[in-house]
Amino acid sequence: MKPNAILINPKDNVAVVLEDIPEGNEVILPGRQVLKAREDIPSSHKVAVRDIPEGAELIKYGEMIGAASVSIAKGDWVHTHNLKRGEQK
Repeated sequence: MKPNAILINPKDNVAVVLEDIPEGNEVILPGRQVLKAREDIPSSHKVAVRDIPEGAELIKYGEMIGAASVSIAKGDWVHTHNLKRGEQK
């Protein structure tokens, strides 16, 4: 299985997909971790690699990029509809 997403830092709770991932398809991370996309995820966008509670920090490349504006489930698309940039509870 060839990875179709990148997870740069072990602290990251979001990965970046390398191609469009339709809802229900597999997101394959390096190291063969696999999760199911819960919605369509456009190429170069983020996917949650674990459940993230509302208000929790979103971590990409080992850095906080914002906070979850709602609870985000593993496999959800992470974008402006559920992310507040530069904010945290």
